[in-house]
Parts: sequence; structure tokens; C-alpha cells
Amino acid sequence: MTTHENNRNEGEPLTRRGSLLRLAGLAAAAGGGAAWRLDSAEAAGTGPLAVSSGAVACVLTPELTEGPYYVAGEKTRRDITEGRPGTPLTLNLRVLAASTCRVVKNASVEIWHCDAGGVYSGAVANNPGTNFLRGMQKTSSVGIATFKTIYTSWYRGRAVHIHVKVHIGGNVVHTGQLYFPDALTDAVYSSSPYSSRPARETRNATDSVYRNGGSKSMLSLHKSGSGYVAAITMGVHRS
Repeated sequence: MTTHENNRNEGEPLTRRGSLLRLAGLAAAAGGGAAWRLDSAEAAGTGPLAVSSGAVACVLTPELTEGPYYVAGEKTRRDITEGRPGTPLTLNLRVLAASTCRVVKNASVEIWHCDAGGVYSGAVANNPGTNFLRGMQKTSSVGIATFKTIYTSWYRGRAVHIHVKVHIGGNVVHTGQLYFPDALTDAVYSSSPYSSRPARETRNATDSVYRNGGSKSMLSLHKSGSGYVAAITMGVHRS
């Protein structure tokens, strides 16, 4: 993938006021790739001065367990599907510095999740030599890392989720999990290839990890063609 392709992100910036997480959802509803407007930030009432005055409150995204299926050193790529069947999903993941409300450029964002059958790639998941539904992207000039993937499935004991790590300057600054609204998941799973599996047993409210802050890591989604676009803004400490 070229640098040009990596920095191609959809949508136009929009002005951010108030809660980072609440407005992250509004940005997603506006088109998934929408970006906060950061030029003339102080004049617009955002940025470090607004934070210190209390006019703007950025929210630190809660840390959630890494889980058992992390594989370090994955490829830098946007399309991580590797031919795996499933409902198309575009993920727009924005990284902000929680202390200043400013976007973080060139952060490394890693994601990994199971396929429509509930299977993870990678040697730690007993699939040596595979790396489907895993990958890394650098955040663009507006702080967004975009991935092309599929709507993830489920496995026993867990709600539907995507794992995420954010690295800045070689340091891991966030480890978390991204969640999906149960009602939307029910609708997606009514179709192939998900419908061939039995009904999932764990929903968000009964998931042990979700109960520790997962509601603040809920993706905002909207329909796009045959699939969905999902977005979230993650507030992190830079070090």
C-alpha cells in the first residue's frame, strides 16, 4: 500500500464541542469518515486552552483486556479480509490526545478479530501462517486509521467485539475492544454466512469485559451499500 492510499480518508472535518465520546458518535452518523475541524482550534473554543478552562472535556478511552489472540508485527495494510466471507465493514478509527483534544497523527493502530465462523488467525490461535482479519494502519493528518474488513462473528463466552491497540512513538498507549449494538448484530447474523451458526449466547450486557467500560467503546454504525461503516474516536495518553 502506498503512503497516498494510507492517508486517503473519507469525509470533511466538522467542529467539535463538548464531550469527545458523545460527538464521536455524531461524527460517525454524519458518514463514518467525518473528522473534527482542528484548524483555528483555539478560536473555535477547542484545544489545550479550552481543555484547561473546562470548556471542553476529552474522555480517556477505557483500557480493556488484550485477550489471548494478539500477534505482534502485523502487516501495514488497509484491507485485512484475506478473502474471508462476511458482511463488508469499513472501520474509521480516530485517535485523539485526551489531555489536549487534538488529533494524533502517525499513530499505529492495530486491530484483530475473528471471522464469520468465530475463528482467529495467527499461531496463538492454532492457525500458524495465517493473518486474516489482522492488520495495522497509521493515522492520517486528521487522526484516522481506516480498515476494510468484515462484520465480526462471536465465540463462546464473549460478546461481539474487535480488539485494538494504539502505539505512539513505539509505546503502546491504548489496548481495548470495540463493540457493536446488539440489535444491529442480530440483523446482520440473520443472513449468510453468520446464519449457519447457532444463536450466540453472550450479549453486551452479560459480557464480563464489556461491563468494565465497554459502553464507552461502542462503535457508531450506518448502512453503506451491502455493508456498514463504523467509527469511533479513542482518547489516549500520548505516552
